[in-house]
Amino acid sequence: MSPKQLGQTAVVAVDVLFINVAFFFSYVVRYEMGFPYPVDPQYDAPYFPSYVPFALLLTALCLLSYRIDGLYEVRRNRRWVDETYRLVTGTMTSIVVIMALTFFLQPLVYSRGMLVLAGLIIIAALSLIRLFQHLIAANLRRRGIGVDRVLVVGAGEVGRAVIRSLMANPALGYLLIGYVDDDPAKGDSGLGRIRGFGGIDNIASVLNTENVNEVIVTLPWMYHRKIMQIVSECEKEHVRVRVVPDVFQQRMRRVDLDSLNGIPLIGSGPATMSSSALLIKRIIDLVLILLALPFLLVIFIIVGLVITLDSRGPILYKHPRIGKNGRHFEMYKFRTMIVGADKLQEELREMNEVDGPIFKIKEDPRRTRVGRILRRISIDEIPQLINVVRGEMSIVGPRPGTPDEVAQYEPWQRERLTVRPGLTGLWQVSGRSNIPFDEMCLLDIFYIENWSLDTDIRIMLQTIPNVLLGHGAY
Repeated sequence: MSPKQLGQTAVVAVDVLFINVAFFFSYVVRYEMGFPYPVDPQYDAPYFPSYVPFALLLTALCLLSYRIDGLYEVRRNRRWVDETYRLVTGTMTSIVVIMALTFFLQPLVYSRGMLVLAGLIIIAALSLIRLFQHLIAANLRRRGIGVDRVLVVGAGEVGRAVIRSLMANPALGYLLIGYVDDDPAKGDSGLGRIRGFGGIDNIASVLNTENVNEVIVTLPWMYHRKIMQIVSECEKEHVRVRVVPDVFQQRMRRVDLDSLNGIPLIGSGPATMSSSALLIKRIIDLVLILLALPFLLVIFIIVGLVITLDSRGPILYKHPRIGKNGRHFEMYKFRTMIVGADKLQEELREMNEVDGPIFKIKEDPRRTRVGRILRRISIDEIPQLINVVRGEMSIVGPRPGTPDEVAQYEPWQRERLTVRPGLTGLWQVSGRSNIPFDEMCLLDIFYIENWSLDTDIRIMLQTIPNVLLGHGAY
C-alpha cells in the first residue's frame, strides 16, 4: 500500500471511530443527561446495544456520502471550510435517510432527537479533527516536511504568476526550487532567492540534480513541440508535470473556470479589485481606526513624549512616497533617526543590506536610542494611519515605495502601484526585510490579483505576532 493510500485509510478509520463515539455520546446526552428535555420517567431508557444497528447504518451512510462528495480525495488546496461543508451535507443526508427508514419500518426502539444530536456531534467532531490535520500539515510543510520540490518552466507573466502563488501559499506544501526559461539570459538572472537554472535545454540535468517532484510548464502554445518534449522528459524521469493552459496568457487576472457536464469552460471573469470591493475595504479601514482611536491617542502621547525627551527634532517624520497609480504623497512615521538622516544616506550606500532599489541597514547608525526600539516593534509605523484616513493608504496593501525606488522598477513590478499601498501586507507577514525585493514584488502582486476580505483579515491577524516578535524588523 502506497503512503497516499495508507493516509486515506487512516482518515477513514478515524472517521469510523469518531462517528461511533459521537453516536454513543449522543445516547448519553439524550437518555442519561436528559438533554434537551428529560426522558419520561415512566419509560425505561433503552440499552445502548439496541441502537448498535443504527450506529452501524449511520457509519456506512456517512462514509458513502463523504466518498460521493469527494471528501476523501487528496487535494492540497482544499480549505477547511470546504471540508466542513461536505461533512455537513453528507452527515445530514445520512440522518434524513435513517429517519425515512424509521418512518417506514417503525422499529421498537429509536429516537429522532438522538439522531439529530448525533449528527451535530459528528459534524463538530470530524470538522475539529480536520482543522487539527490542516494546522499540523501546514506547520510541517513550512518546516520542509512533506513538501514537493517544484520547477517552473517559463519566467514570463504566467510563470511569475505561478511563482507568486507558490510563494504566497507555503502551507500547500510546494517548495519552489527555481525556474528555467526559453531565454537563457532570463533563466540565469534569478528572482530574489528564487534560482534561475538557465535555458529550457537544462531541464534534464535539473531533474537529476535537484530531486524535482513536479514541473509546471507556463510556455505559450506556440512552443507546442517543445512542451511535448518537456512532458516526455518528465515522464521518463517519473516526475509529475502540469501545463498552464494558453488562454491564461491573455488575461491572467480575469479567468473564470466552470464546467458543463464535465466539459471544462474557461472564460473571462470579473476584475479582482472591483469598485464595490474597494469601497468595502475603505469602510473597514475607517471603522477599525475609529474603534482603536482611544488606544491610538494614548500611544501618540506616550511615544511623542519619549521621542522629545530622547533627542531634538520633530515627533513625526514625513517622507515622500508613491501611491496608487503613481500618485505622490507624504507618508507619516514617528521619527526614529537623527535630524538630517536623509542627507547621510548616500554616504552609507555601501552598507545597504538588501537587494533592489530599497535601502536598509540592520544596524543603521542614524537611529536614535528610542528609534531603535520603535522600529523593532514597528510602533514607528502607526502614524501612517493618518495617511489611511486621508485615503492615501490602506491598512493592508503593498509597501509604498519612494520616488527613487519606483523610478528603478521594471515594467512588471509597477503593477504594485495599481492599488493603495498598505501599513501591513503579505510581504510584511512573510518575512519583511528578510525578503528580497523581487520576492516582495511577487507577493504584493499576488495579493492584488487574489484579494479577498478574508485575505485582509488573515494578514491583519498575522501582523500581530510578527510585530510582537519583531520578525524582519530593522
